[in-house]
Amino acid sequence: MNKFKQIWSNLQSNFWFRPLLIVLFSIALAIGLIKVDSAGSDLWLAQWSLMFGAGPEGARTMMSTIAGSMMTVVGVMFSMILVVLALASSQYTSRILNNFIRNRITQVVFGIFAGIFTYCLIVLRTIRGGEIGFVPGMAVFFGFALALGGIGALMFFIHHIASSIQASSIISSVAQETIAAVDRLFPEKLGEDSNKDEDEQSHLIRNNWHAIAAWESGYIQYMNNEALLRLAREQKTIVMMKYGIGEFVVQNTTLASLAMKQPPNDETIAALQASFIINSHRKVEQDVNFGIRQIVDVALKALSPGVIDTTTAVMCVDYLTTILARIAPRQIPTSHHYEKGTLRMITKDPNFESLLAESFDQIRFSAKGDVAIISRMLYAFKTLAELTSSPLRRQALHEQVQLIAEQAKRTLESPHDSEKINVLLEQVREALNADPVVCADERK
Repeated sequence: MNKFKQIWSNLQSNFWFRPLLIVLFSIALAIGLIKVDSAGSDLWLAQWSLMFGAGPEGARTMMSTIAGSMMTVVGVMFSMILVVLALASSQYTSRILNNFIRNRITQVVFGIFAGIFTYCLIVLRTIRGGEIGFVPGMAVFFGFALALGGIGALMFFIHHIASSIQASSIISSVAQETIAAVDRLFPEKLGEDSNKDEDEQSHLIRNNWHAIAAWESGYIQYMNNEALLRLAREQKTIVMMKYGIGEFVVQNTTLASLAMKQPPNDETIAALQASFIINSHRKVEQDVNFGIRQIVDVALKALSPGVIDTTTAVMCVDYLTTILARIAPRQIPTSHHYEKGTLRMITKDPNFESLLAESFDQIRFSAKGDVAIISRMLYAFKTLAELTSSPLRRQALHEQVQLIAEQAKRTLESPHDSEKINVLLEQVREALNADPVVCADERK
């Protein structure tokens, strides 16, 4: 079932999928209305001659005009999309381009115009003049109504494009997608958590590990945990991942290993490989790191010497704080997953400490001497300190604060700026030493 959901999700992320569905619907709609017209609705339509009484030439001209107009609009839409993609890639980062391509509004509006064009072609094909003339009055009128709706869709699309290229919209969109991934991934528990991790190393050494090779090179985009757990249970083995979600694997190198006395058969190998999706690009659905990476890249672009857009970088820090605040109070399962006390799977999963470093290490390095960014990061650490009681997480925050303190001491030239940062440093350290506002049930 999860495999089917992932395939469905991949289809929905393709730019052509929703437009194709709309085009197919428009074909069915055109055929249905033509059949209604041909089934003897002429007497009923004659009562509304002003609306449905167009002759063959008039109907043909109107349908031809609408169809041509729709193709013109589609060309304009393509031009607008290409301009937006080029602008976003140069001003922000190329990693956010997939967000524009997967945007539902863009796909639906494009599908509307392509659907109206297809609808008009089908209706136009059935219009006949002469002695045995046929004009599907209802279908022609509905084509006119669709054209009016297309005008509204075009105006909405222009507004949407103007809004979507703003930095705040881009960063917010990526952050919301990443938070959705956090909510979906971290509350779920695979197997049963156990406290036996420290005793596993000697146990693992005694196992005979058989490597399963990757069938292609690329990023691990999806991993079906339930299928892998079921495979481990059926084969009475342990599945150990060499790579985590979002990491790059090279063809014919080890993807995962199985602890078995005998080498696994082809069926077992195929079942394990089928539990992974490897692709040329990363997706946020199971890869929180990638969502964070996109926002960090936007911040680094904003802080680059040729740009210096401090406001955008501050927004990036704020949204990174929002993502980490979602994770800070939560229980993150260990990498060792048990079922009824038996170790079944060992995964490579991110933890709060690694996500914290991913979020702020490069931004901190690029923010040398920038009081606004340094101050914002310190506020972020103070906020996160109030949300977690985990000693390890607080230690990671303390290390980040110490790194900022050292950098501020080296790079800030103004005594006033140094004093401001020192005051913030003291406040953050007090928050790290104080009791958390939310005492979460964390497992670290």
